[in-house]
Amino acid sequence: MVMLRLAAEQYRKLPILVDEETCLGKTYVITGGNSGLGLETARRLVAASAERVVLAVRNLKAGETAKKDIEITSARKGVVELRHLDMSSYESVQSFAQEISRSLDRIDGFICNAGVMLDAWSETENMETSMFVNVVSTLFLGILMMPNLKERAKSFNMKPNLVFIVSVLGYTTKREMDKSRKAPIIDGLNEKKRANINSRYALTKLVEEFAVREFASVCSVEKTDVIITMVAPGLCNTGLGRDAGRITKVMHEGIRAMMARRAEEGSRTYLHGLLGGDEGHSRLLSGCKVKEFWVPAWVTNEEGKTLQKGISDELASILESVQPGCVSQLH
Repeated sequence: MVMLRLAAEQYRKLPILVDEETCLGKTYVITGGNSGLGLETARRLVAASAERVVLAVRNLKAGETAKKDIEITSARKGVVELRHLDMSSYESVQSFAQEISRSLDRIDGFICNAGVMLDAWSETENMETSMFVNVVSTLFLGILMMPNLKERAKSFNMKPNLVFIVSVLGYTTKREMDKSRKAPIIDGLNEKKRANINSRYALTKLVEEFAVREFASVCSVEKTDVIITMVAPGLCNTGLGRDAGRITKVMHEGIRAMMARRAEEGSRTYLHGLLGGDEGHSRLLSGCKVKEFWVPAWVTNEEGKTLQKGISDELASILESVQPGCVSQLH
């Protein structure tokens, strides 16, 4: 059912949600903003008169190329700024969050877009790399930014949007998730012998969704004035998977050739998550609509909520050991 819905949506025309003045005077931050959907979203925001668009990139040379490209196509200079961010490092995430909070007087939207798709086991910060980058450091960054977003919401009487990128492919990995339902869950997810690396990307997106749902429930709009959304952009022609092996690349290129959206079209789903209202908080967005009805019952029922809480508690313990107080301050 998940794959049928995804396939059907791939061919639907998505609305253009911005015009020349939609983002006038506003500031946005996009991680992984030098290519793919991040780049195209940044291009749209600049064309919509954003005052500042910060691209958080691992490779500053690639970031500079992206910046020049946006400036040429939008005919606007002095808007795009670059910041270094390596999502495979706790220290880099901490430094970036501190620097951004200090240097930007306002943040209207923040997109946690950076992620990896790997088909071989590797480890970063004592954890399998894709689980670390797509889940642990991504949530860490969102958590570290929350105090700043709350403060800016109050100062400017607005509601910033914090956007996480998920995938409905995650719903196909229930069997893989079931291998690690018993505590400690994250330790189980970090066992090489237990893992099916071919479904790893989808699994990380499912785990991320559980973590974001708990994060959003703790940080309600009523409490924070920050809107936390989860966007599933669908299959798009991007560089995702460029770090995978040749066979995986060929397979994905074949699938993309048949049904993938252009990156510009996919970026419209990001803009929907970034510019939408309270109704999107803690809910799945896809195809520029709320698609909470797509979410399987086993994700949101009591068993799912138990798993969600377990993942979040373990993640909190990990992050508190890295930066004491970062999670407890949310409550």
